[in-house]
Amino acid sequence: MSRLHGRLVIATHNPGKLREIARLLAPYGVDCVAAGDLGLEEPEEICETFIDNALLKARFATQATGLPALADDSGICVEALGGRPGVYTADWAERHWYEGPEGRDWYMAMGKVEGLLAEQGPDVGRAAHFSCVLAVTWPDGISAVYEGRVDGKLVWL
Repeated sequence: MSRLHGRLVIATHNPGKLREIARLLAPYGVDCVAAGDLGLEEPEEICETFIDNALLKARFATQATGLPALADDSGICVEALGGRPGVYTADWAERHWYEGPEGRDWYMAMGKVEGLLAEQGPDVGRAAHFSCVLAVTWPDGISAVYEGRVDGKLVWL
């Protein structure tokens, strides 16, 4: 993070995500601006890994603005479902046109997971992990990737 100072593009159209990241980076003198506020489109996430999707979004923002950029990608991976929904977690939550960028139905996404597990029977494993990747890119082509993972077991109450 020592190369971060000044303005940083946060590759998002989500105002809540921008606020959270800006609050975390403000003590380090980083001025965060959302890609959406700069009029950038959201690139289509065509990659098969969280790392590649995060890098895709960060590189897109850096190339479009000439500024360093930070992007994330995250999701839940269920062992009994072959790692699904994985990079498609947000797609499983379906965005509704009338609800804007934060209009995803996470209860619906988890309902799909629960339904697919139920189809496999009562003894199917519930092991899962949540992955989150942050990618930072700079105009000189340098990039850094940070990945976090939390392992656990799915339960519904």
